[in-house]
Amino acid sequence: MKNDTTTTLLNFVLAVLVILGVVFAWFDITRQRQLRNLSNTATLANSNIMRVNSLVNEVAVYNNTAKAPELTKAIATLQAKAAAPAKAPVQK
Repeated sequence: MKNDTTTTLLNFVLAVLVILGVVFAWFDITRQRQLRNLSNTATLANSNIMRVNSLVNEVAVYNNTAKAPELTKAIATLQAKAAAPAKAPVQK
């Protein structure tokens, strides 16, 4: 193979493409790891929300027999917050 400008240019382009492939693969690996962590966090948050909603429902059922005004006020506040759509967190 002759060492001319075309060969040098093609070798340079090949080297750049290999480096870009490695860099993009590294970005993909790190983003998948972040996605996995965020998925686990979202699962935990959803299970906690379900627990809180279950507790609010149980307290509402109890309040039907107890008729406590403090509980009625607290339940109304919690149910209003549960019905409102949550804002998406701002990512940095």
